[in-house]
Amino acid sequence: MTLSEAAGQIRRLVSDVDNAPRVTVEQLRLWETGRHQPIHSTVLVLAAFYDCSPKDLGLDATEAVAAVSPRAEPQHGHPAEEIPMPAIGERIPTAAEHLSYRVDTARRSIDRTLASATVNSSQLDHIDEMVLWASQEYIYTPPAQMLARLLDLLVEVEGLAASRQPAAVQVRLSELTAMLSTLTADALMKLGDLPRSRSWYATARTAADDSGNAELRARVRAQAAMLPFYYGPITHAVNLCREARSISSRFRTSATHAFAAAAEARALAKLGAAAEAEAALRYATKAFEQFGGDSADDAFAFPVRRYLLYKSGTLTSLGHTREARQVQEEALALYQDKTGIDPALLRLEAAICYARDRSPDEACQLAGVTFLRMDPAHRTPIVEERAREVVEVLPPAIRTGRAARELLEIIELPPGRM
Repeated sequence: MTLSEAAGQIRRLVSDVDNAPRVTVEQLRLWETGRHQPIHSTVLVLAAFYDCSPKDLGLDATEAVAAVSPRAEPQHGHPAEEIPMPAIGERIPTAAEHLSYRVDTARRSIDRTLASATVNSSQLDHIDEMVLWASQEYIYTPPAQMLARLLDLLVEVEGLAASRQPAAVQVRLSELTAMLSTLTADALMKLGDLPRSRSWYATARTAADDSGNAELRARVRAQAAMLPFYYGPITHAVNLCREARSISSRFRTSATHAFAAAAEARALAKLGAAAEAEAALRYATKAFEQFGGDSADDAFAFPVRRYLLYKSGTLTSLGHTREARQVQEEALALYQDKTGIDPALLRLEAAICYARDRSPDEACQLAGVTFLRMDPAHRTPIVEERAREVVEVLPPAIRTGRAARELLEIIELPPGRM
């Protein structure tokens, strides 16, 4: 608007008001340039005309002007509640009346926050179902493909957790965040992105601790031990498993306690602490027998086949090859077709046992066939390193033999040429 148009519209606005301020083009120009200050009644007219507060107009916060307060800042995502502006010609509220209004406004704003922040049961049930679905899909879905799904779910959970929620809802959202963050960290670990995996495990621990769920806190730590187990230092894996065992000690018949004990036994065996590993394996066996195994089929379950996978890893590292092969056969019989990399890890451990028993041709052939038959999307650095270990445990004089060279060539082939 031009100054003339604005002045004309303001005059029409107050045409029916007694003792209304007289606004001219020249006066409006002086007010806009700050050379003159409008009187209190004119301030109300200008604020009403421009649908804003005196502060928005750059006017001094005098006692009379302050009574027409600027819009309140939004709280917790709610629209700001404006302090009502006195109609033109009305009495300006006193300071006490203004404070009373602010008190009532604050209470109404808090009441709205409490009412609107509550996640209804159907929303929470939906998220629960989606996280359960993701943990079931995670068992057999390639990590790169799974990562995108997990991130979508994390965005949805984070959106709910960002607002103030009742304590019980906030606890559940923290639990879901911890579970999704753990799966994200594990997927990144399988893909060989160690720095990001480490960061996501830290996020998972923070969320689990925030939830106050002791079993989940222990589970996240036991799962986080997989990163140093595969990539080192192995002592960190042992420490995380022991911490998980300690936290879950009051849940001795839980899947988490049995899992933490089995993971500790495997880490100790890889560290070379034979006596401690054997003692830990005995404890893990007892803990698993007390627990009885999981009937669930998701990433956070600990069924018989997964217990046998950890037992196989322990016995293989300890050099108990005969017993290890029996465990591997028993475990493989329990795995279905869509079960991800676990069957491949069991077969590679069987190949390591053959290598320890000085059967290099059989060891390298089994490892090569296992690697070639895998879905290329599952041939992650973890699988590659386990396959290379078959060669590493061979006697030095045999590592340069034909069988070993052929296995290394298979591992190094691009996926499209396999």
